[in-house]
Amino acid sequence: MTTRRLEQDPGPDTGTHRHVALTVSAFQDAIRYHARYSLGKKWEHCSSRELFMAVAFAVRDALIDRMLETEDRYQQADPKRVHYLSMEFLLGQSLRNNLSNLGMLDPCREALRTMGVDLDEVLEGESEAALGNGGLGRLAACFLDSLATMGMPGYGYGINYEYGLFKQAIDGGYQKEKPDNWMASGNPWQIERPDEACIVPVYGRVEHGIDRTGGYNPMWMDWKIIIGVPHDMPIIGYGGNTVNVLRLYSARSSEEFDMQIFNEGDYLKAVEQQIASETISKVLYPADSIEAGRELRLLQEYLLVACALRDIVRRYRKSHDNFDQFPSKVAIQLNDSHPALAVAELMRVLVDEHAQPWEIAWEMTQATLSYTNHTLMPEALEKWSVSLLEAVLPRHLQIIYEINRRFLAQVASMWPRDYERLRRMSVIEEGEQKRVRMVNLALVGSHAVNGVSTLHTQLVKTYLAPDFAQLWPERFSTKTNGVTPRRWLLQANPLLADLITNTIGSNGWIADLGKLRGLEPHVQNAKFRQAFLAVKRVNKVRLTRLIYDVSRVVVNPDALFDVHIKRIHEYKRQLLNVMQIVHQYLCIIQDGLEPPVPRVYIFAGKAAPGYWTAKQIIKLITSVGQVVNNDPQVKGLIRVVFLPDYRVSLAEQIVPAADVNQQISMAGTEASGTGSMKFAMNGALIVGTYDGANTEIMEEVGEENVFLFGLQAEAVRQMRERGSYHPRDYYHRNPHIRRVMEAFASNLFCPNQPGLFRWIGESVLDHGDPYFHLADLESYIDTQNRVAQAFNDPAGWACKAIFNVARTGKFSSDRAIAEYAREIWNIRPVL
Repeated sequence: MTTRRLEQDPGPDTGTHRHVALTVSAFQDAIRYHARYSLGKKWEHCSSRELFMAVAFAVRDALIDRMLETEDRYQQADPKRVHYLSMEFLLGQSLRNNLSNLGMLDPCREALRTMGVDLDEVLEGESEAALGNGGLGRLAACFLDSLATMGMPGYGYGINYEYGLFKQAIDGGYQKEKPDNWMASGNPWQIERPDEACIVPVYGRVEHGIDRTGGYNPMWMDWKIIIGVPHDMPIIGYGGNTVNVLRLYSARSSEEFDMQIFNEGDYLKAVEQQIASETISKVLYPADSIEAGRELRLLQEYLLVACALRDIVRRYRKSHDNFDQFPSKVAIQLNDSHPALAVAELMRVLVDEHAQPWEIAWEMTQATLSYTNHTLMPEALEKWSVSLLEAVLPRHLQIIYEINRRFLAQVASMWPRDYERLRRMSVIEEGEQKRVRMVNLALVGSHAVNGVSTLHTQLVKTYLAPDFAQLWPERFSTKTNGVTPRRWLLQANPLLADLITNTIGSNGWIADLGKLRGLEPHVQNAKFRQAFLAVKRVNKVRLTRLIYDVSRVVVNPDALFDVHIKRIHEYKRQLLNVMQIVHQYLCIIQDGLEPPVPRVYIFAGKAAPGYWTAKQIIKLITSVGQVVNNDPQVKGLIRVVFLPDYRVSLAEQIVPAADVNQQISMAGTEASGTGSMKFAMNGALIVGTYDGANTEIMEEVGEENVFLFGLQAEAVRQMRERGSYHPRDYYHRNPHIRRVMEAFASNLFCPNQPGLFRWIGESVLDHGDPYFHLADLESYIDTQNRVAQAFNDPAGWACKAIFNVARTGKFSSDRAIAEYAREIWNIRPVL
């Protein structure tokens, strides 16, 4: 045993996987070892960032030991494995999570304390892995945590983006984007595997040849090469028994120049071509408004798919001589339609590289792949122009056409002469510019398709893909999303976690969230309610300090903390929230009506750089805050705060402090809304529409413990189809709505920029209000009044909040993974 080891390996002769933690002094030895030999520094001379790196390297030693041991278990058992393909993995910071799941958080804290260092300061030195944007990537991260916690053989595959989405700053109330080079100072968690790099062919042409038996033999010729270099991040489950791997690929140019260009004397052009190859993994989701941006995005998606499948096949072939068992040993989950090229790529690998007959290859492809749809929003339903695909991936386009030809023949045999149905179901969208519908490709190439909430699945089957649901009803199911309680309760809210454990007498809830039901008998215990509210207040005080440090706004921790944190988008309706705030403000200054309780409105979220309306909504929030927060007539009864640069670590500070959570998307637009699950788990009540998972949360926690309002999805659909929604009717009928809209038309919130917010009236009143703000505003105002009345009763409010915590067991990602494993992937734990 060397000083750098954090734990004692019981050795191969014991036949166990038990890990024995070493002493605090051994932990200190490991940290000092890495300071000296990994960083080349004496411990005493390390900067705060170097302190973090030394601790992280020491922890990584333990992760690697268990990762190798886990892989040995898998090799011996030869189980079926799941491979989760996602363009995003929003991991957040890893050190606290790894220490907690290893059971080493307290020993590490004590080791550092005796060395004169505060662990919390070390934790703050970690850059967040900027590998995702929003809910899609955070869900993927929660799923990886659950797979490892449950001992399931599962791997994540993604792209190792050098730059994240962007760092957000607020300048003069406007969003400003700054580069997020999150790896600039090094990443201690990643293990580069250059020996397992993948060769990825792109561009070129298809030559139509004939093989020796006279059969058609297409050959992909004159392609260029990109190299995908894998970087492994260990993903440890709670308890430390299983460490799976998230494999992320960086794009590199091939080692050789394009010799034709080089020999022609254009050395600089040859170098430029190498640099261009490496830009593919440079930035998360490049802007696709221009063709070059779209081409880069397509290359990103193919890099992920090609590298992942090559790695999956390589791993399978290490233990199997042929492909007879491939679908019984390999499950591949497509996290939304971004990796849908996997359908064509797996066919190409099986047919072109391994000489499988088309029919057998297609049967294996469908049996292996499954697809999760995450949204009904048009901009998320990817379509690639045929001309672009033909240029970048000519062989794949040929395969897609053949898949589509055979599929449409099947449809035509079931519905003869139903040409409109053929048009709807075709993978190829006809028109002036032909396009490949990636959702349809995923639907055709998968044996299972799921939505992520009951409502969402129903909308998928009814509106997005009704023909497919009619053709293959058995393929469609619901797998309601979940979040990991390890990060979102145990780590984000340790005071509440301790209170729960002490109250129910066990920490078994950490790996079995249904055990939170043990809190219910204590709801009527006044001392427990007081302790619960005391924890909430401590978290709110912590957040008030953060708010002041960031925005210089003083807020009252005894006020109702009303939180709306998520990506800024019209369908998420931050604008509706602002309308209600303006109504409340006008009631105070014009009508002399004070709200029953003081309230702090807390916003956070990023707008896509090219999304003008979303960026204007941020400016609106900050402008309303500027006026409201500085108006003496308000007397501090309402405060409006926008916290910049929304990210996982910021959410971990906001969620435990929230009293209510706004989930107010227009009904029928939000697939799930995992944010609501995190908030409910921490005792915040939903103020929401009948959308996504809101109704399922209501069914679990009780209708009396949530605040839902507004139109339901079917009513919205009918009003749209009939053209019966006229926002001006609401404007003329309701004086409160009219007053709010007139305030936006005036210069009340933009005295130095006259007319700045007139676009709101134009969008809502003149252009049909596509997200039904005015249709729901009156109901929303009434609901917010009910919220205030309820909050005015602390004992009653505490009961509602405790019931939210106690009844969130369904919304653990462990439950979701168990359903996927049992009903789609057919995998089992290997412990």
